[in-house]
Amino acid sequence: MEKIEGVKIYTPDVHTDYRGDLWTLWKKGENKFLINNEFNHDKVSTSRKNVLRGVHGDFKSYKLITCLYGEIYFVVVDNREDSYTYRKWTSFILNDRTRKQILIPPGVGNGFLVLSDEAVFHYKWSYLGEYPDVDQQFTIKWDDPNIGIEWPINNPMLQMRDK
Repeated sequence: MEKIEGVKIYTPDVHTDYRGDLWTLWKKGENKFLINNEFNHDKVSTSRKNVLRGVHGDFKSYKLITCLYGEIYFVVVDNREDSYTYRKWTSFILNDRTRKQILIPPGVGNGFLVLSDEAVFHYKWSYLGEYPDVDQQFTIKWDDPNIGIEWPINNPMLQMRDK
């Protein structure tokens, strides 16, 4: 695994007391790397254990990833041909205890495998113009032998796009 240029890790401050936890996902103006320092919209997906989603990406958006509930094995793959880490990958364990957030720049794909019984995956999108829907996204096969991602299982649940 290799560090991918432009991928950033954040661990937010958490206030914990007898009632539970309070933490901030995003605060405008604190991160200047985004397009116009704004996010366009949020998405949330819920998945069951052994579901693998991705590896997908596009060349126009930043995505800030958080696992709000459960635990996932999160993978990023550099798909920028001019990058010194082109077709390299790295992974992270994201969960609701550490609250790590990963920022992914344009041209870097991401995918995740659910390790817990269920997981809630949250991502914020920042881009100019229209939303980069499926027709503007790339898909990298989850088990592409030329990339060699080391997933913790060999037989995940996949949708047709990811097979």
